[in-house]
Amino acid sequence: MLSVSDAQAIILNLVQPLDRQRDIEVVDLLTADSRILATPVTSPLDFPHWDNSAMDGYAVRYEDVQHSSTEQPAILEIVEEIPAGYQPKSTIQPGQAARIFTGAVIPAGADTVVMQEKTRREENRVFILDAPKPQEFVRHKASFYQAGTQLLPAGIKLNASEIAVLAAAQCPQLSVYRRPRVAIFSTGDELVTVDRPLQPGQIVDSNQYALAALVRQSGAEPLILGIVKDDPVALEKIITHAVAIADIVLSSGGVSVGDYDYVDKIIESLKAKIHIRAVQISPGKPLTVATFLTPNSALYFGLPGNPAAVLVTFWRFVLPAIKKLSGITEGWEPVFLKVRSHDELRSNGKRETYLWGKLHLIDGVYEFHKAGGSHSSGNLINLAQTNALAVLPVGQTVILPQEEVQVLQLSNR
Repeated sequence: MLSVSDAQAIILNLVQPLDRQRDIEVVDLLTADSRILATPVTSPLDFPHWDNSAMDGYAVRYEDVQHSSTEQPAILEIVEEIPAGYQPKSTIQPGQAARIFTGAVIPAGADTVVMQEKTRREENRVFILDAPKPQEFVRHKASFYQAGTQLLPAGIKLNASEIAVLAAAQCPQLSVYRRPRVAIFSTGDELVTVDRPLQPGQIVDSNQYALAALVRQSGAEPLILGIVKDDPVALEKIITHAVAIADIVLSSGGVSVGDYDYVDKIIESLKAKIHIRAVQISPGKPLTVATFLTPNSALYFGLPGNPAAVLVTFWRFVLPAIKKLSGITEGWEPVFLKVRSHDELRSNGKRETYLWGKLHLIDGVYEFHKAGGSHSSGNLINLAQTNALAVLPVGQTVILPQEEVQVLQLSNR
């Protein structure tokens, strides 16, 4: 049985990011939110586009005002008013100033802005009551960004700040990686869809809905293939179809050692290579990871059937794989924090154990609060509203209240 860290390393080594030539598409800027940039972006524009004022005040020559004070103010003639969006007409000469507003172009001849709070105006004259620093409140052309250099690198996720930068750089369209395609199906004779009345012995297939939501939140495209009975012929047909249309395949159930667990045998019969069969994790021990020799080199995850185990193994193993596949150049590894535990946390110490709960900020320190109720792999109810998983390593059976605990932060919450 593999350790969790070894399983993660194997999975991430198997993942090959989308191809920068073959797997890109062009999208409009308004639809680029949360997409992964496929090619670096440059701009022909300098930022700022020109020297401009960072303050409402007066554009002046520093040498005219460097000795100003309340007792001996410099007195300058106001020769122009420059609002934002206006092209100055005057060149500031000795003894002159221009009234200027935030964002407006600095006129020729001026090199400093005096904020209006440090001035007094009388008709067309301004009294400078305090000496500014040289070039104070002047944003110089190209001081933020120089035209022709790289503005944004490939492999980053486009969030609001990046979208704003691209809009300012007049980039109406972008090359982004296509969304990874993730096929999802559930196995089991006992499963029914949410719209079917339950008969004795049946359960609702929650896994497919949970996985579809998680895949969407990860930025990938879920391909919903439904419920498959515990029938080898039907399973072989759906697996063959799934690996042909998807980059990643997620099935839940059928990977343990029961008489009706056929997934591993069918994968082997299809000439796929199984890299992982079980992991030293609780919940989620039965985990199959395989690769298929398909044109898209499909990566197969046979997840456990119990709903809590499905979510934990997705967060721990599948989500990093999707992120790496998507073309992100960094930040796809799980994010762990060391925080204080509010509760006593226990495990049997035999497997790396994950307990779900919520992070709370208490007096400036993050605290993990374990979800109430049973932490059985079959209990889905108390997973609602959780945002972190506390980790008890192999060999550790208890963490006491107020002791430090490592938690996996669920970034999609």
